[in-house]
Amino acid sequence: MARMPLAQRRRQLTEAAIRAMARDGVPKTTTRSIAAEAGVSLSVFHYCFDSKQALLESVIETITEHYLTVVKQAILPRTTLRETVRAGFQAYWDHVRAHPAEHMLTYELTQYALREPGFEHLARRQHELYCATYAELLEQVCLGMETGLRVPVPVLARYLAAMTDGLTLNFLVLGDAAAAAAILDMVSDHVAGLVHDERAAAVVRPAPPLSPAQAR
Repeated sequence: MARMPLAQRRRQLTEAAIRAMARDGVPKTTTRSIAAEAGVSLSVFHYCFDSKQALLESVIETITEHYLTVVKQAILPRTTLRETVRAGFQAYWDHVRAHPAEHMLTYELTQYALREPGFEHLARRQHELYCATYAELLEQVCLGMETGLRVPVPVLARYLAAMTDGLTLNFLVLGDAAAAAAILDMVSDHVAGLVHDERAAAVVRPAPPLSPAQAR
């Protein structure tokens, strides 16, 4: 077996775990089956991960990274802020439709972590990561479009995380792509309305009052 840097080997095993769990479910996926999926020995697995908790945390972070990468590429500044926001949602949604089993796995991971004693912190970590991801994306949009938010970033980030989490589960259950698209249109309008244009504000900002000396 070719030697591989530890970080690269961990990534290989994490991706193998995602494939195995998406196919077989979290409870039925064992360390042995993950090692077999990755084509490595069980000893290699235990060298890379000292616990199942460490593996699941890596799985959660990697799945989030999968769609974060495509969304970041999609939210380059466009003609309008609304178009930029909608493009980001569309990139996420394209990932959901292309990888439904992977997104279904995220809900299974949450339930598993909440039900398994000692794993509860992983569910919390998962949803904190969702909020942090949206905060990062919002800051990227505001920086690229020279805009500012009318509401605190953490509040809007949590709102968007909750909205997309619920909408994704709704789509996985009902499979109504048209309804999902309509909701994303509505949310894009809402987000655009929560942003003010820093450039426009600079143009319309009133001049300071004249001093007595200047008024004479």
